[in-house]
Amino acid sequence: MSENMRNIRLFWGLLAGLTIIRLCLAASVPLTPDEAYYWVWSRNLQPGYLDHPFMVALWIRIGTWVAGDTTVGVRLLGPLSVLPGSWALYQAARRLLPGCPWPQSGLSAALLLNATLMLGLGAATMTPDTPLLFFITLFLYTLSRAIDPELTSRAALPWWIGSGLLLGLAFDSKYTAVLIGLGLGGAVLTTKRLRQQPGPWLALPGLCLAMSPVIVWNARHHWASFLRQGGRTGDWHPARALQFLGELLGGQIGLATPLVFILFAAGLWACLRRNRLLAWLALVPTVVFVTHAFGDRVQPNWPAVIYPVLALAALETGWRIRWAVTSGLVITMIVCIQAMFSPLHLAPHRDPVLRLTGGWDEFSRKVAMQAKAQGATALAAKDYGLASRLAFTQNILPVTGTDQRWHLFHLPAVKAAKTVMVEEQRHGVEAQEAATFCRKVRGQAIRCYIVHGPDFVAGVQLPGRS
Repeated sequence: MSENMRNIRLFWGLLAGLTIIRLCLAASVPLTPDEAYYWVWSRNLQPGYLDHPFMVALWIRIGTWVAGDTTVGVRLLGPLSVLPGSWALYQAARRLLPGCPWPQSGLSAALLLNATLMLGLGAATMTPDTPLLFFITLFLYTLSRAIDPELTSRAALPWWIGSGLLLGLAFDSKYTAVLIGLGLGGAVLTTKRLRQQPGPWLALPGLCLAMSPVIVWNARHHWASFLRQGGRTGDWHPARALQFLGELLGGQIGLATPLVFILFAAGLWACLRRNRLLAWLALVPTVVFVTHAFGDRVQPNWPAVIYPVLALAALETGWRIRWAVTSGLVITMIVCIQAMFSPLHLAPHRDPVLRLTGGWDEFSRKVAMQAKAQGATALAAKDYGLASRLAFTQNILPVTGTDQRWHLFHLPAVKAAKTVMVEEQRHGVEAQEAATFCRKVRGQAIRCYIVHGPDFVAGVQLPGRS
C-alpha cells in the first residue's frame, strides 16, 4: 500500500471517529436557547426570519423528521455535514493550491479545518454557521473546478453556475456569505483570464435564483431582516476600539486554537504574494470584520465564513501542520469532554456551556406544572430564547414569545384566557403576586426567573404559539 493511500485511509478513519464523537456530543448536551429558537422556526418553515435566513430551520426540520424532536434530531445534520464538507475541501486543494502537492495538500486543509474549535464544537451544535460552513466548502470545490486552466470556457460553465448556486445557498444560511461573494468578485475583476470568461457572469443568475426566497420574504416584510442585520454596520463606538479589536483577536485565537490561528494568519500573508484568488476570498471578510471592530463588537462566530478559505491558505506557507492539528484536536477534545461529563466542577459562571444549557428540564417542568395548577392555559416570555427553551423542554402548555419576532412567524394567533408570563429576574426588580424559579445544576443556581400570576396578561392577544 502506498504512503498516500495509507494517509488517506487514516484521515477518513479519523474523520469517522470525530463524527461519532460529535454525534455523541450532539445527543448528550442540552440545546442552547438559540438552538431551541431555531427549532421553533423549523416547526413553522418560511423563506426568511427576522434574525437569519431559513437554511438552519430547514436543516433542523430534516433532522427532526429523522430522529424526532430531540437534541440529536435538532443537531443531526451538523456532524454528518462535516464528512462531505471535508471531502469537498480535500478536492478543492487540488486546483486552488497549484503549488502544493496533492493529495497531501487536501488532507492537510481538511485536517486543519477539523482541528479548529469553531468546527469541532460548532459541528455538534445547530446554528446558521453550521450549514454556512458546509455550503462554503462545496462552493470552494466547484470554484476550483471552474478555474481549472485545463478546461475550456464552455466546459467550465456548469462549474461556474454551480458555484453561484452554492454561494446563494450559503447566503440562505447566513448573510456573511455575501463577503465571500464580494471577494470572488474582486478576484474576477482583477484577473484578466477570469474576467474575459463568460462563466463568472453567467453564475450571477444562479446566485440570484438561490438568494431569491430570502430577498422576496424581506421585500414582503418591509426588509425587516436586512435592516436588522445591516443596521449593525452603523454602530460606532471608537473609544472602545482597542477593546473590540482585542476581543476579536482573542476570540479567533480561541476558536481556531492558537497554533492553527498562527498558520491561518501566516497563510493569509503568503496568499497576498502567491495566490490572488484565495487572498481575495479571505481578505475582504477579514477587512470588513476588523473595520467593524473599530466601532463595535464582532461576535466570535462571525468570521466562521472565512475558516475553510484560511484552511487552504495556511498551506501556502509550506509549514508543517502536525503540531497545529494535534494541539487543535486535543483542545477540542478537552472542551467536548467538559461539555459532556463536566469532570471539572466549575461554577456556572465559569463554564459557558453549562451556563447556557444547564437546568432547563427541571426548571421548565416546574414552571409549567405551577402554571397549570393555577389554571393557566399558556406560557409567555419576553425573551425569545427563554420562550423557545420552555417550548422545547415541556409539552404541558403552549408557549409564545411576546417580542416582534413572533409577529413575523406564520403561526395561528392564540387568545389565552389565562397566561403565565415568565421573565428573567433582575437586580432591584420585585414583582407582587409572582413566584421565583431558578435553573440549577448541582444545587447551584445558574439564573432565576420571575413567574407572574395567570392574571398578569389576561386577555392579551398573543402573536402565536410555538
